[in-house]
Amino acid sequence: MKRWWLIVFVLGLTGSVVASVVYSEFKKGNYTSSQMGSLLQPAPRDFLPDSYYQVAAYPVPVTELSRGDGLQEVQIYCNSCHSPRYITMQPPLPAASWATEVKKMNETFGAKIPAESAQKIILYLQAHYTPEKREP
Repeated sequence: MKRWWLIVFVLGLTGSVVASVVYSEFKKGNYTSSQMGSLLQPAPRDFLPDSYYQVAAYPVPVTELSRGDGLQEVQIYCNSCHSPRYITMQPPLPAASWATEVKKMNETFGAKIPAESAQKIILYLQAHYTPEKREP
C-alpha cells in the first residue's frame, strides 16, 4: 500500500514538473501581432529631417559656498569630481570629520590635492561647515 502512494506521489510530482516546463516554454515569447498593441506603447511620431527641434536647457541648481580663505581651492579641487552642492548637502560635520573626508577624497578616491591646498580646504570646511559655525 505504501508503494502505491509513493508511485502516485512521484508520478504527480513528475507531472507537475513537466507541466511547468511546457507552460514556461509556451509563455516564453511567441506572441501574435494582435497582442503586441496591448503590451507596447504606440510608435513615436516620425520627425521630419528638415524640421527644427529645440530642447530647453536643463536647470542646474547653483550652490553658493560661504566666502572665506580656501574657497578658491575648494572650487578648484572639489569641483573636479563632484558639485560643491555635496558640501552643503552634508550634515554639519565636526572639524575632525572634515579632515578625514578630505583625506579620503585624496587617498581613496585619488583627488590628487596637494598637501598645502588640502590643508586650506580642511581649514575652510572647518571654518564654515561644522555644527557650531554652519550658516543656515
